[in-house]
Amino acid sequence: MAEDQVDVAVVAYREDGVWQATRLPAEVSADVDDLVRALRPYPSECGVLGMVAVDEDFLVLARVTGPQTRLLLSDVTAADEWPLASSVADALDLPDPEEDDDPQPAGDMEILADLGVTAIDLAVMLDDPDAYPDEVLGDIAERLGFGDAYEALVG
Repeated sequence: MAEDQVDVAVVAYREDGVWQATRLPAEVSADVDDLVRALRPYPSECGVLGMVAVDEDFLVLARVTGPQTRLLLSDVTAADEWPLASSVADALDLPDPEEDDDPQPAGDMEILADLGVTAIDLAVMLDDPDAYPDEVLGDIAERLGFGDAYEALVG
């Protein structure tokens, strides 16, 4: 995937009760294994969150807590076009999307529920046809409490 196709690649983690956010190199957005590997070194009290938006098309949330990895893909149809989306779909053991499938999220909709963003909240954000993936990630960052740090990185 070309670097200019990655709109956002951010890692966020909470340390001593304070959210920290930093950019991830775009190359970790090529494959979910690369993304998860990049998240593992970061410390966190509640899991490390990887946030990736690609080419104004889809987003991926990855949350690593110890040996556990939780994933969310905003649009299953992106698996036909993008290696990252395809690798997330494979990790989630999703069937290949059909040509007439509607865009819909897949994976762990409860990925952020313990942090205050419920599955319903997430579904509403992902279902907004006017919101670009990087904007949805910004909304998520705001809800989690690191919106300013997110905007400083991507704005």
